[in-house]
Amino acid sequence: MWDPSDEALLAGFGSGDETAAAVFVRRFQRRVYGLTLAVLHDEGRAADAAQDAFVRAWHHAGSFDPRRGSVTTWLLAIARNIAIDRRRTEAVRGAIPIDITDLTLVSPGPGPDDEAVTRGEVDRVGAALQSLTEPQRRCVVLATIGGRTTREIAEFEGIPLGTAKTRLRDGLIRVRSRLGSEEPSHD
Repeated sequence: MWDPSDEALLAGFGSGDETAAAVFVRRFQRRVYGLTLAVLHDEGRAADAAQDAFVRAWHHAGSFDPRRGSVTTWLLAIARNIAIDRRRTEAVRGAIPIDITDLTLVSPGPGPDDEAVTRGEVDRVGAALQSLTEPQRRCVVLATIGGRTTREIAEFEGIPLGTAKTRLRDGLIRVRSRLGSEEPSHD
C-alpha cells in the first residue's frame, strides 16, 4: 500500500502527478472543506472556497517550506485566507448560526490517515483555548477561525473596541504561551 508523506504528496501534486493529486486531495479535503464551512457558513460557498484552496496549493506547491510548518498547517492557512477573503468581499455579515467557540474538529469523521497527527494537534489547541476565560476564548475564536476584526468582534459581542482588543491580545498571548510550553507528541 502506498502511504507517502504529506510533503511527497504536495511535491507530486505541484508537479502535476495525477495519482499524487488524487491522494493529496482525498487526504485533506474534509479538513479544508470543514474549515471553509466554519468561516463561510454556506455549503456551496465553502465547497468553492475549498476547491480554490487546492488550486492555490497546486500553483504554489513549490513555495512550501517545511521549516515553517507542516503541509496541513500551510494548506489550512491557504483555505482560511481564501474563505475570509470571500466573506469580506461578499460582505456577508449575518449572525453566526453556530457557536464557533465549541468547534473541536473541522472534519466530522477523520480517516485513519488524519487521526494520528490531527488528534494531538486538536487536543493541544483545545486545551490551550480551554485555559482562557470565556470572553477571551470567544474573541480568539472569532478572530482566528471566524476571521473577524476587533471592530467586528466588539460589535458582535456588544463590548467596547478597547475591550475586544485587550481580550484578543491577552487570549492570543496565553494560547501562544501554552502551545509554546508544550511539546507536541509524535507517537
